[in-house]
Amino acid sequence: MANRDNSRIDPRGRKVKILATIGPASRSPEMLRRLFRAGADAFRINMSHGAHADHAKAIAAIRNLEKEFARPIAILADLQGPKLRVGEFAGGSAVIRHGGHFTLDRDPSPGDDSRVCLPHPELFGILERGQRLLINDGKIRLEVREADDSQIRCSAEVGGVISDRKGVNVPDAEVPIPALTDKDRRDLGFAVEQGADWIALSFVQRAEDLAEARKLIAGHARGGASFNGGPSLCAKIEKPKAVERLDAIIELSDGIMVARGDLGVELEPQEVPPLQKRIIDASREAGKPVIVATQMLESMIESPIPTRAEVSDVANAVYDGTDAVMLSAESAAGEWPEESVAMMDRIVAQVERDEGYKKRVRLLATVPDATTSDALAHSCMTIAETVPISAITVFTASGSTARRVARERPATPMLVLTPSLRTARRVALLWGAHAVATRDIGSFEEMIGKGKRMALRHGFGQAGSKQVVLAGVPFGTPGATNLLHVVTLSGDELEKHEGR
Repeated sequence: MANRDNSRIDPRGRKVKILATIGPASRSPEMLRRLFRAGADAFRINMSHGAHADHAKAIAAIRNLEKEFARPIAILADLQGPKLRVGEFAGGSAVIRHGGHFTLDRDPSPGDDSRVCLPHPELFGILERGQRLLINDGKIRLEVREADDSQIRCSAEVGGVISDRKGVNVPDAEVPIPALTDKDRRDLGFAVEQGADWIALSFVQRAEDLAEARKLIAGHARGGASFNGGPSLCAKIEKPKAVERLDAIIELSDGIMVARGDLGVELEPQEVPPLQKRIIDASREAGKPVIVATQMLESMIESPIPTRAEVSDVANAVYDGTDAVMLSAESAAGEWPEESVAMMDRIVAQVERDEGYKKRVRLLATVPDATTSDALAHSCMTIAETVPISAITVFTASGSTARRVARERPATPMLVLTPSLRTARRVALLWGAHAVATRDIGSFEEMIGKGKRMALRHGFGQAGSKQVVLAGVPFGTPGATNLLHVVTLSGDELEKHEGR
């Protein structure tokens, strides 16, 4: 695919990308094809469910779609992370009274309406009076009254039915367990070997949680730990402790996911919307792609039409400036996977046609760093706002130049040309980036000629329109962006190429 310069990759016509989760409803080659045609730019493999053999088949089908449509497609492998759960009950369940007392302990015997085992010794001794324990996605809310190394005695703010192995969230304390379990390590190795483009790390609480994942990626990836040699690392922001250390986590990650499901459990619901905006802004300022995820079109799991509130939710994420929006169970296990992707595509496209969107995504002041690369990326936007420009064409080996341009959220389309298929796939999640994997260049003249031909071939202008070209010299040197050139497109380049 990287050498198919003659191929035509039609632009989607929108800048915000769509990430669709694969599951039982969508892992067949035919359904994946339909999701791609409906608007999916990238696919999420949820490592919490399914066997490696099933995931491998889905990944192979996606790579076949790349060949069929000559379009780079990103694959994101989402690791499960540690799961805290209560033990089992005599009879399978019990009822906790509202305002009653309930104890979590280390006794493995079956629980009842007064106690149950909590098989996580690391939690005993770290909890303090007044801190909360949320069970079954927050449906049961306990407040710690007293805790020691063997028992956590609580009062029930909100009681209800509690059953075997329900999940436990600990929003008020830093849980002293690593972000990667043994299962995650196996899943990560599988994902890297299968050529996943992004690894999403769950249960991130501190910047240091990213270190082990990077080390494992480097060990599995061919080519070592360089950005171009293995998958990029996406930190999922789903814990309050991660929010407290947001800037450090963003700095050490390649991208961010706003995992609103778990955030909505561990925080008050009204706290999540402003936090979503804060995370998006911080990611943009750092030049890192950001994904908004969870419950975006939840009702479309069962209905072919979303609620008006869900449509507004997706639209607001787009107005906030996100790089990508994600479908979870809607595309993985719902009855209307194709319709969910198509609906999200229509919502995004409608928002981007709004003149107010162009103004709102530029409200954030993304001040360039004191580097030549950032200064030139900022200049691209300034030129495009001053002179009629049909495309900003970026030559990049690692994708870093494309990220700098995308951070500015230019109204002008961005064509990303790269000799690396890995890079082309990774930037499939980047705002406004239309990536083409193409043969490398060796000279300034070749760069200008190729930039013109590719812009004309892929619909980024016509004869007589102007194009901004951004690249680095010497060619093939990552991070050496130092050249900006404005050219006028001519039909001659396309005619010469087609006549060869």
